[in-house]
Amino acid sequence: MQFLVYIIIYPLLWVISILPFRLLYAISDFLFVVVYYIIGYRKKTVTYNLKLVFPEKSDSEIKDIQKKFYAHLCDMILESIKSLTISEEEMIKRFKLLNVEEIHKLEVLNKNIVLQCGHYGNFEWIFILQKFVNHKGYGVYKRLANKYFDKLIKRKRAKYNTELITTKETIQTLLHSKAKGELSISGFISDQSPKKDKAYYWNEFLGIKVPIHTGAEMLAKKLDSAVVFFAVKKIKRGYYETTFQTIAVNPLEYKNYELTDRYLKLVEEQIYEAPEYYLWTHKRFKHKDEVPAEFQ
Repeated sequence: MQFLVYIIIYPLLWVISILPFRLLYAISDFLFVVVYYIIGYRKKTVTYNLKLVFPEKSDSEIKDIQKKFYAHLCDMILESIKSLTISEEEMIKRFKLLNVEEIHKLEVLNKNIVLQCGHYGNFEWIFILQKFVNHKGYGVYKRLANKYFDKLIKRKRAKYNTELITTKETIQTLLHSKAKGELSISGFISDQSPKKDKAYYWNEFLGIKVPIHTGAEMLAKKLDSAVVFFAVKKIKRGYYETTFQTIAVNPLEYKNYELTDRYLKLVEEQIYEAPEYYLWTHKRFKHKDEVPAEFQ
């Protein structure tokens, strides 16, 4: 059944991916009407999240952010499909890396890197970074249920020399990489909600106390890897600029969770500047009323 689904859907995805961007965004405009007005995909969750984070904004302001968010979400879906066949030259033109020398400085220091970002802008196109650095790239991801689409995603990332690894494979893979003397750069997105029973740290994010993912910080300390944040700014439709900011060169010099807090503050700065480009469909604040006594 998995293969049948794959051979039915993949040709359609491939055909969409070879369309010029002008037609791609025409499809995105149509998808927006379907997702926002007809299906109303997770609209209640998005409205709830926005009102919780921006209580000072009027209903009309919330609705304006919401509509812009759904338009961006549809663009991201089509841009992700476009990644199947987009040329290297086109990707470099549309996803500019403004200060990649920040990564080169850490290479000179012989430092492995934990690279963090938020679910903001088009974070998926960061894989083009591998064309500009010498670190071996690893992306931590959740394996897809359909093994054929899972292989497709891995193949798509591999063309930029990035290897996808699951959470369970992360420590072993990166320890082995370090033992080989390989410089690695591993990507993490840690701003969404962990399972409550796996939450060891709670703090405020966007003004609400919630459980926080700390795996990236713990891994950085275990491997003595530098921690770098990359911010994605949407310049116009289909065009992004990315800047890198080193959070820590030597993570063991910082108290537990300090690096996590610094990372989340940088994510917050992006969201407050232009909230429509954040992924609001996730139930980020579902545990906000379950704060353990030691974190209240």
